[in-house]
Amino acid sequence: MSRPLISPKDGNDDPELQKLITFYNETLGFCPNSILTMHHRPRIAHAFIEMNKAVMENQGRISSALKRLIGYISSNVAGCRYCQAHTIRAAERYGASADQLEHIWEYKTHPAFSDAERAALDFAAAASVVPNSVTDDIAENLRKHWDEGEIVEITGVVALFGFLNRWNDSMGTTLEDGALESGEKLLSKDEWTPGKHR
Repeated sequence: MSRPLISPKDGNDDPELQKLITFYNETLGFCPNSILTMHHRPRIAHAFIEMNKAVMENQGRISSALKRLIGYISSNVAGCRYCQAHTIRAAERYGASADQLEHIWEYKTHPAFSDAERAALDFAAAASVVPNSVTDDIAENLRKHWDEGEIVEITGVVALFGFLNRWNDSMGTTLEDGALESGEKLLSKDEWTPGKHR
């Protein structure tokens, strides 16, 4: 894809949108172009922001950093470089340790990850492929470490990024400078490039 499918709107004419995007100013430091692309149909942008806020709200033991690492694993499995850059940036901003950021793909064995985090990340990887590959073993391990409400939160993150991965890869959404910087800083050792999202 040589250019984005459509260009983002600025959204400045929508005061309700401007209130809602303060969520992204906190999580990323900027409003994502994906939201401004959705804003061609304002109800989609508004509904998506509310869904994102609900999914990322912490009600159990799952930290904000772990939710963003789950989003990263899900986006990496799906191949969306736009969302990979966003989730790794947000994971860093929400306090993921340098060891976790550096060794995310060694989560199965690296001491920076707990058994509970490994269970969540295993589930995220299996739930993000098509066809879905969540097995009884993966499900049982998830239940061993997380309660039902927390499993709903984990699955919510995977499903949210399933939507975003398809949206941004299909749109060829242009990466913002901050996301590009985070991708290059934190993911280049894993041969990450912005691809069509430049």
